[in-house]
Amino acid sequence: GKRFPWEERWTGILQEKLADRDIRIVEEGLCGRTTIFEDPLRLGRRGTELLPTLLETHTPDAVVLMLGTNDCQNLYSGASCRNSSEKELPWLLEQINQYADKMKVLVISPIYLGEKVWQDGYDQEFSPESVEVSKKLEPVYEKVAGKYGKRFMRAADYASPSEADQEHMDGQSHKILADAIYRKLEAEIL
Repeated sequence: GKRFPWEERWTGILQEKLADRDIRIVEEGLCGRTTIFEDPLRLGRRGTELLPTLLETHTPDAVVLMLGTNDCQNLYSGASCRNSSEKELPWLLEQINQYADKMKVLVISPIYLGEKVWQDGYDQEFSPESVEVSKKLEPVYEKVAGKYGKRFMRAADYASPSEADQEHMDGQSHKILADAIYRKLEAEIL
């Protein structure tokens, strides 16, 4: 139910790891954010609508892009999420390229949804099919990132959903993912 404080989220942990450098992490993670879909009950969640404004507002030197889990919700026809990601992720990368065509970008395929996420007591916005689709995003993201010459990483190689909600990372997964992203940035982007 409650969001972790900044210093416990992977972005805050990553900022701490980069404290000796002149780098500022700007977190724009938002529960329910999608790539292209507009939530009729929670406005302002569509990534393609917000990304250009965020790029101009924060003027980043590099972008870490990790979206896609919420696109697997039943509301957005989770089954088509994998196929549609081949169209929507490029849209986001094109927006970044329009902002700065040499922008350093790390595309991260999101963690898998937990096997019970759709059951009573968890998130009814997902289904068993959503869980399977979440596991098939990796090759799509990797292919698209490669096509655009962007770096790629699989969050599910390092982190998993919490037992508490089967959807979001627990504190330990935030630490592990922050460390993995730090190593990837050090090796390939910074």
